[in-house]
Formats: sequence, C-alpha cells, structure tokens
Amino acid sequence: MTIPVQEADYGFKTANDMLEWLAVFGGNEGGGVTRLLYSDTWLEAQHALKGLMQAKGLDVRFDEVGNLFGRRVGVEEPESVILTGSHIDTVINGGKFDGAYGIAASLLAVERLYEQYGPPKRTIDVVSLAEEEGSRFPLTFWGSGWITGLYDLDQAEHIYDQDGISLKDAMEKASFGATSMPSQLKKPKAFVEVHIEQGPILERKKKSIGIVSHIVGQRRYTVQFKGESNHAGTTPMTMRKDAMRLMAEWISFISDEAEAMDSSLVATVGKVSVRPNTSNVIAGETECSLDVRHYNTAVLNQFEEKIKAFEERARHLGMTIIMQRWMNVEPVALDQTMAKSAAEGAGQLGLSYETLVSGAGHDSQVFGNCCPTMLLFVPSRNGISHSPEEWTEPEDLEKGVVLLMKELYKLAYE
Repeated sequence: MTIPVQEADYGFKTANDMLEWLAVFGGNEGGGVTRLLYSDTWLEAQHALKGLMQAKGLDVRFDEVGNLFGRRVGVEEPESVILTGSHIDTVINGGKFDGAYGIAASLLAVERLYEQYGPPKRTIDVVSLAEEEGSRFPLTFWGSGWITGLYDLDQAEHIYDQDGISLKDAMEKASFGATSMPSQLKKPKAFVEVHIEQGPILERKKKSIGIVSHIVGQRRYTVQFKGESNHAGTTPMTMRKDAMRLMAEWISFISDEAEAMDSSLVATVGKVSVRPNTSNVIAGETECSLDVRHYNTAVLNQFEEKIKAFEERARHLGMTIIMQRWMNVEPVALDQTMAKSAAEGAGQLGLSYETLVSGAGHDSQVFGNCCPTMLLFVPSRNGISHSPEEWTEPEDLEKGVVLLMKELYKLAYE
C-alpha cells in the first residue's frame, strides 16, 4: 500500500489542508477523485485516516464492514456516544469535498475542543463511514446502514457490482467482514454531520450555514426495455420492436410527468446501456437507471404508479418493460431541537443561516431514524457537486468547523 509522504507530518490546521491531502487517494490529473467502496484507493484512504486519527491521540478501530472510528472517551458518561463524521467513498471522478469534508471538520473540531477543554464528559466518535454513494454496488448507505442495523452481512452475498463481484467478496478482499471484528455500534446518543450543500441556495442567498430540516426520500430503479434486434436497413419503421425508441419515449414521459406533478419532484436517468450496441442493428434490449426524489412519501408513491402505467404502451408495441426498485429510502425529518440549537449557535457566532430541505441523500437520513440527528451545510460554488469542479471556499469550510465545535461542545461537554 503506497501512502503519500506528506502523511507523515499530519500538521493540518485547516479543513482545506486536510482535504487536499486526502484527495491524493484516488485523485487524477484533472482534479477529480474516485474512491469506490473496497477498492485499493478507498482502502488506502481509510488506512491513511486511521494513521491520522492515531496521531491525534484518538482510540481507533474498524468495525466489520470497514467503518473507521476515532474515539475520544468521555470521563463521566463513557457509554453515551456522540457520533460525528461522514463518508469516505466518492462517485466516479467526483470532487474532493463531498463526504470528506464532514470527516475533516469533525477531526478538527474534536481536536480543538480537546486542546481547549480537555476530555469530554460524554464520548465522541469521529467516523469515516465506509460507503454512502452507491457508486460501485446497487446499494447505498452501507456504512451507516450497518451501524444502525439496516443491513447485515448475509445481504452482502447477493449484491454484485458491474463486474460480477459480490459485496461480500469485495469486503473480504479488503480484509473486512470477519466476525472476529467489532460489531455494530450501540445506538448513539446523537449524530452530527457537516457537509457541503451540493446546491446553489446558500451561495445565491449569501448565507454561511444551511440547517437541514428534512432530507428527501429516494427511490432508485433499474429499468429494462425488451424488444427485438433486427437489420437497420431492411426492417420498416412500422414493423420494428425498437427498445431504444421505447426507452427514449419513456424518458420523455417520466420527465414530463415529474415536472407536471410537483415542482419539488425530480426524476433522473443517468446511466444507459444498449444491446447489441451496434450502429447498423436495431436495439433489442436497453437498460437505464432511474433516480426519483421528493420529501413526501405520498408523492413518491403517486409517481411510481404513473411510471407503471407506461407499461401498457410497451405491450401495445409488442415489447416489455421490467422495472426493479433496488433502493427505497424514506424522507426523514431531522431533530427540531438540534436544529434550533444550531440556529442559536450560528446567531451567537455571527453566522448567517438558512433552513433547507436537502435534495441529496446523506447518512443523516439513516441515523435520523434511530437517534437525534443534525445536518449542517456550507456553501458550494455554483452549486456544483459530484464533479472535479466541486469547490467550497476555505473560509466557508472554517465556519462549518466552528459551528460544529459549538454544537459538539453542547452535546459532549455540557
């Protein structure tokens, strides 16, 4: 395992410095970062963070699935755990801030609190979660889902990446999955996550902090369109069973329906495959992804029924549509008391803030179903995320760290 030389110093004073260092793991010349779950670059990053946590004097451990914890033990209520952090994995060619910032901010906040006030009354765990994005396997929130009991190891045997590698095999290759390793964390007293907004609202409204009230529900599908391959030159248009054309109609249909149904509803097709994928052959089978999000379960249900109604169009054309829903994360309302505390803290620090609904999924929505949870945002330049162009100004990163310190102090020291 190759670890960059600059790891040896660990003299990080700012979140931006730490993020630049962490971006080396899976970084490319274009400024993008790719760290897929259980890949070599992901593994190197987790072990580098382990070294950093140890250098800061934290008690460090991995759990069975590769979540990494750096613990500052409480001196009065050690069993009461305040959990803070985010995820280490990225999308393919993503940015250096998404997920990683929450880990950097948590490490800096806990370090500064310890330097100023000594050990906390209640235990603080900084967590680098194994996976959130769903970029390699058709599953999201594997790290937080494992901690909260949403997932178990048996499920890992039946989930495969596009190369046919099971989640179980990938996990074991990375030296995780052993039953001798520590199991799920006991229910935390609270979870706090700081994240870049991944949207334009804070920047456009010139606000320093976003305080999230709700996180949208997400449903993800794999959709197959089955027609009939045939010669591109000899098959009349009226006699074709063109799976590509059917898929194109369907994409246009769902886009129009989402826009008409609710201004907060979004539906996205981001991944497409075609067989036989040849220029002079009518496509006999196509497949695409579908990502649907809204903060109201009833709207999500209604939209799913609309989508299914299109299957009649396929039958009329002598073709079939098979839609498989592989993710269903319900909308979550985050803890109002913690949100109020964050608003008061921001005011005391002179930080402007905005209350937001998060249109992106976060580990906070998993923890939000099992313990009081707070999610804070800092601005994203031009609202860009999941891209090498992702950027947050260093001073905005620092404001997030300062507010996180204040909130962790209330939770762990008072």
